[in-house]
Amino acid sequence: MKFTLSWLKDHLETDATLDEICERLTSIGLEVEDVDDKAAYRPFVVARVLSAEKHPQADRLKVLMVDAGPEVNGGKPVQVVCGAPNARTGLVGAFARPGTYVPGIDVTLAVGNIRGVESHGMMCSEKELDMSDNHDGIIDLPADAPVGTPFASYAGLDDPVIEINLTPNRPDCTSIHGIARDLAAAGLGTLKTRVRPSFRTEGETSVGLKIVLDDERLCPGFGLRLVRGVRNGPSPAWMQQRLKAIGLRPINALVDITNYMTFDQGRPMHVFDAAKVKGDLTVRRALEGETVLALDQREYRLTPNNVVIADDNGVESIGGIMGGEHSGCDGNTVDVLIESALWDPINIAKSGRSLGIITDARYRFERGIDPEYMVPGLERTTELVLELCGGTAAAEKIVGYKGHQPKVIDFPFSEVKRLTGLDVSTDESRQILTRLGFEVQGVGDVGSVSVKVPSWRPDVEGKADLVEEVMRIHGVDQIKPEAIDRLAAVNSRILTTLQVRTRTAKRALASRGMLEAVTWSFISEDQARLFGGGKPELKLANPIASDMSDMRPSLLPGLLTAAQRNADKGFGDVAIFEVSGTYETDTPEGQRRVAGGVRRGTASINGTGRLWSNNARGGGKPVDVFDAKADALAVLEACGLPMSNVQVESGAPGWYHPGRSGTIKMGPKVVIGYFGEFHPKTLGSLDVSGALCGFEVFLDAMPEPKKKATRTKPPLELSSFQVVKRDFAFVVAGDVDAGAIVKAAATADRKLIAGVNVFDVFEGASLGEGRKSVAIEVLIQPVERTLTDEDFEALTTRIVTNVEKTTGGVLRA
Repeated sequence: MKFTLSWLKDHLETDATLDEICERLTSIGLEVEDVDDKAAYRPFVVARVLSAEKHPQADRLKVLMVDAGPEVNGGKPVQVVCGAPNARTGLVGAFARPGTYVPGIDVTLAVGNIRGVESHGMMCSEKELDMSDNHDGIIDLPADAPVGTPFASYAGLDDPVIEINLTPNRPDCTSIHGIARDLAAAGLGTLKTRVRPSFRTEGETSVGLKIVLDDERLCPGFGLRLVRGVRNGPSPAWMQQRLKAIGLRPINALVDITNYMTFDQGRPMHVFDAAKVKGDLTVRRALEGETVLALDQREYRLTPNNVVIADDNGVESIGGIMGGEHSGCDGNTVDVLIESALWDPINIAKSGRSLGIITDARYRFERGIDPEYMVPGLERTTELVLELCGGTAAAEKIVGYKGHQPKVIDFPFSEVKRLTGLDVSTDESRQILTRLGFEVQGVGDVGSVSVKVPSWRPDVEGKADLVEEVMRIHGVDQIKPEAIDRLAAVNSRILTTLQVRTRTAKRALASRGMLEAVTWSFISEDQARLFGGGKPELKLANPIASDMSDMRPSLLPGLLTAAQRNADKGFGDVAIFEVSGTYETDTPEGQRRVAGGVRRGTASINGTGRLWSNNARGGGKPVDVFDAKADALAVLEACGLPMSNVQVESGAPGWYHPGRSGTIKMGPKVVIGYFGEFHPKTLGSLDVSGALCGFEVFLDAMPEPKKKATRTKPPLELSSFQVVKRDFAFVVAGDVDAGAIVKAAATADRKLIAGVNVFDVFEGASLGEGRKSVAIEVLIQPVERTLTDEDFEALTTRIVTNVEKTTGGVLRA
């Protein structure tokens, strides 16, 4: 947001200097990004040509003797070689001495020698001073212009330009009047009262107006006025200078007035050439495929999501964003229709983004403008049109506007102290809010006061927002830094279980050679549906891009596409992880904390790339389901889960490969993770290729650890007896998981059996159709005594019986 100092002082009566204004703007939250104090124009002075003689060596050049005042060359005439066709004796213009930087041509002047004649400076054109594109001749000032005075001061070019960085929650400061109101509230002057426009009206606005929408929020109000007999020439110099100072190109008086109102009052306006409007104006949704040639000379294809202003010819304007070329005002405009309307911020943001249009009007409407200024804005614009272009105004037409219902907030002044630590008196808090336009009702000494929010502050929703208003005007710098009270000891754990697990999971995965990634929480609807999401309640009302429309149901889409982007740049062996939130519903309970990871190419824990041991496990072999399983189990173990209670079952959600994936459970019902290789259809839908595997572990689904009576670790107990190994081979149905056999064997005797490992799987015709043999190694650790043959026989019987009962397997002969 840019504005000039003189423009600000149209609204703010103040004696503050430029530096004081900039400092106060930043202190109240309107951060000053840049200040152009126009120092570049200071070297230029008003000068008079005393003589203009033909150059002896060039027909098109003249040798001028210039009087630039007593400060230049000791008051003596300066010789200048000039090629301007209007250079003549007696001309008064702008002179630049050697050493001056000329902004319009990006040149620093030096003493020159042109065709044998020395030149000690330059008489400048408007283009050379960056005032306009006019380069036909040097600047020609009135004869009474004071020679020797700064040209910038004489021409009004010394008006500093301030640029502030506005946060999206401050739509009231998209106007210079709103900025002045904040400065006045901060004690830097007095806000000038807006004088109510006064002019006569004759007749009615002959053009009809109607709103035909299925949702009245799309256009809550529309004002229109016809002004007859205008003369649409250039706007006055003062208006052009201000518009150019903030980067706008003056076009004509009618268009410049609307641009001026946009920045001066934060009220975007639009003007139609009444002669080009056929029939009545209708506010409606655009038809599918309807097009409009806009004022930027581009044709836009519209959809019913776009709200337009149309007549019998078709679309004349994209509501709140940009007008159409067909009904635009030019030098031939005689009758003009002035529009002042209200539009839905969300619809404006979506339409502007989908059409790729960025305008000053869209910038303000999508943030929210003052609804109560719709009609006064129409009055003020009409007044400017009558003042600058003449004509006769008809009575206005207002359709749809039902008035503004202000928000009322119960506000205890004690909240200021509680939330900020500032000791602000009740009277000062009341005065700050009142100066900002809030209406404070009630005493406030006991309990709360009632605060009515002004129409230009849609960002204020509750009492915390009111505290912020008091704080920023009173002064954030008044908050004294204080050290946190030091406690003698920390008697309880500071972090929650979920916070501890988040940090632990990150450390565990990083130690396995994976790099942490941070991906968007928003993905496209197609990707969301692919991973079990895409619910209507998880769609964003105002997405930042069309492919970021839904909250993610899984971390995997972002990780997979990130791995592919790395592969496209030549880094195919990628191992990345993320620990963050996913979203199943729009409730707090529906948000999950998940640790997810993806490996691609040969990025296993044992190394990456082509190795001599390619046939060995991990030596350049593409990643597979077992890499993903190892990563997932490593997270569970790092988080302190009792691994003896963890169950792994085959199968996982549809985005995994059905035969190369698994589900991790605690008990028969609690799912705590998935792992595996990905389904080819999933990879194809994401446009991802290569050897890929991944996992998801739900940190918030893990049961809380049991509280121990003491923090002391139990004593290390080692058996003095030798470990004994026994091998068993069971024939089971082909669909029986090896994990079920392992668990059945391990639970046969929890005291003696120290571990069970699968070391062989065999399938063949000798076993029968749909049968397989699974061989396990059982580690038996005696604790109290050496086991006898009878002990081993009894243990073997229990193992075989347990496996048979649980899986239906029989001991292989």
